[in-house]
Order: sequence, then structure tokens, then C-alpha cells
Amino acid sequence: MRLGQLDREIVRLALPALGALAVEPLVSMTDTAFVGRLGAEPLAALGITTALLALFFVVFNFLSYATTPRVARSLGAAGREAAMEQAGHALWLALVLGLAATAVLELLAPWLVQLMGAEGAVEPLALGYLRLRALAGLAILWLMAAHGIYRGLQDTRTPFWVTFWVNAANVVLDYLFIFPLGMGLMGAALASVLAQSAGAVWFYLNLRRLGAVRPWPGPAPLLPFLKVGGEMLVRTLSLVGAITLAAAVAARVGTVAVAAHQVAWQIWLFLAMSVDALAIAAQALVARFRGEDPARVRAVADRLLAWGLAVGVLIAALLALGRPWIPRIFTDDAEVLSAVGAIWVLLWAPQPLNALVFVWDGIFMAAERFRFLAAAMLLAAGAGAVEMLLVVPLGWGLAGVWWGMILINAVRAATLAWGYWRTRMV
Repeated sequence: MRLGQLDREIVRLALPALGALAVEPLVSMTDTAFVGRLGAEPLAALGITTALLALFFVVFNFLSYATTPRVARSLGAAGREAAMEQAGHALWLALVLGLAATAVLELLAPWLVQLMGAEGAVEPLALGYLRLRALAGLAILWLMAAHGIYRGLQDTRTPFWVTFWVNAANVVLDYLFIFPLGMGLMGAALASVLAQSAGAVWFYLNLRRLGAVRPWPGPAPLLPFLKVGGEMLVRTLSLVGAITLAAAVAARVGTVAVAAHQVAWQIWLFLAMSVDALAIAAQALVARFRGEDPARVRAVADRLLAWGLAVGVLIAALLALGRPWIPRIFTDDAEVLSAVGAIWVLLWAPQPLNALVFVWDGIFMAAERFRFLAAAMLLAAGAGAVEMLLVVPLGWGLAGVWWGMILINAVRAATLAWGYWRTRMV
């Protein structure tokens, strides 16, 4: 594959992936806006249960991360039939874990709601919402596995369109159930369950047509996925823990500081999606070449890193130039704007390095080096945590929090670069 062809492949995979990544947060904002019109108590219940569900289901994100490289490598090495066999294993695991996750949520719902601090009128609202949303547990895990399968098949368009229409349906049903039908918060939950279930059925019908829906294979073929799940859990919890600690330290710096931190973090998170799309392309392409043409794997990975660096430089330039306007999208408070301005250089300057880290992540996932990724993240999060715990005692302020964030990605970049240059990707 010539470089021009490779670039077109990268764009073909990354653009629809970017679209799918962008849809989710926009729809979540719409959900919040609708429920927010019902009053403070429904909104509080939504906030509590949304955070709880996000934390609960992040445990299962390996259904996407482990499936993509296994399907793509099988596709490149042995063809579509071998890829469909791996896809069938992922779907069976999603079915088993989805039923188990639903049962656990239904059983522990009262305790989980209390653990999240819900009380008074908020508690029954949160409990009802959680129990209804739990019914989509199987659909959520099936969607995760299906996304991984299609990425492995070098198809990011189908997941984009499923994501788009599922979330569009969610917005329409949200409005109908909450307002004209007067179902309130429970209407929002029912809308999500129906939309996600429809998406799961859509994927099921397509995957059945492709030959991915197969008889029960026994437990042995599912065990490699579960091994990846344990390693990815270490990586994910390390990252989530570091992000949570950053917010907690910013809160201890002061109200203005934590408000400014929230604005800066939302900007960073939104722009990171463009690089995450390249990471998805890396997972699909590098894994396919590991099976199809191992001699080309390094060249493909190098090209993806070049794309990541270019996109990171572009993001950095846009942020630097947008300094007078971008923060005002999120707030008009003069003190908060001033605090954001004081750390702005710490937001835009590291973007090229951050982009390389994202793409390296995708490359190592394609190489199925999940244990290495977990160790790298654990080391980086530990270094960042030590720095951030010194912020308040040493009076480093909000800048200290963001230097901690930079340190995390700098350590990740150093470890991933070391692993990349020392090891083969096949």
C-alpha cells in the first residue's frame, strides 16, 4: 500500500469514528437540558445515576478494545471467516456479561443510589431511573462489542450511522416521553432504553447477515477477552483516578479554580476526540497489517504517528489563537475567565505530545499489548498523583493541577515511546 493509499485509509476510518465520538456528548447535553426543565430534584437524580452508570459500564469497555485487534488481525491473516469467528466470541461474551450486569444493577440499585449520596426526594427518583436504565445493560454491552467488531472489519461508517440514529431517536423520544406524555424523568430513562435496544437489534441483524452470530463456542475462546478486561480495568481506573484527583485538588484550591478547571477540562476533552478517532484508525489498521503483511506494520504505525503529530499541532494552534473566544463559550464570569486565561498555555502547548500518546495507545492496543498499557498508565497516574498532592501544601494553585496533568501524559509518552522503539509490533 503506497503512502497516498495509506493516508486515504486513515482518513476513511478516522472521519466516521470522529463523527461517532462527537455524537455521544452532544446528545448527553440534550438529555440534561430536557431533564433540567423538570426542576432541581430530577436533574440531581439524573446527574447521580449518569455518573454511576458511566463508572459501572467503563469496566466493560474492553469489549471494544479487545475485539477490534482480534477481528482485524484474523481478517488480515486468514480472511473474513476467521474474523467472523472472533466476532461471534465477542458477541457471546457481551450477551453473558450483559445479562449479569443487568442483574447486578437491579439487585444492588438501592445500595448504589445511597452510596452516591442520594437522599430525600432525589433518592426514589434516582432509584427508579437506575432500575429502568439497567434494563438496557445487555444492549449497552452488545453495542460495545459491535463497535469493536466493525472497527476490526475496517468499517467505521456503520457504527457512525447506528450511533447517529440511535442518539437522534433518543432525543426525539426524550422530548415525547418527558413533555407531551408527562412521564418526567422516567420518560428520559425509557427513551434511552428503547433507543439503545433498537441500536443493539440493528447491529444484531447486520452481524447475523455477515455470519457473526454463531452457536455457543464454550467458555475457552472467551477467556482471552476476559484477560484483556482485567488489564484494561487497571489502565482505566488509573486514568479515571488521576482525573478525579485533579478535580478534587482544584476544588481545594478554591471555587474559582475548580470552575476554571472544569472549563479547561471540557475544552481539552472535546478536542481530544479528533485524536481519539486516529487511535481507533490505528487499532483497526495496525492489527489488520499484523495479520496481512507484518513487514509493513512499522511503516503503517509511523504514518499514523505522523498524522497524530500533525493533528496535535493543528489543535495547539487553534487553541492558542482561540484564547480570547473559546472560554467564553462556557462562562462569562470574569474571575473564572481570568483563571482559565492564566493556565491557557498549559492547555494548548502539550497538545502535540498528547496526540502522540493517543495514537501510541491505539497502536499498542492493535498489538494487543494491554498489560504494557496498564503498567504505563499506572506509572503515569502515580507520578501525576504525587505532583498533584503537593499542589495545595506548596501553594501551586490551579497551574499546579495542570502541570500534574501534563506530567501524566509526559510519563505516558516516555514509556510508550520506549516500548515502541524497543519492541516489534507483530
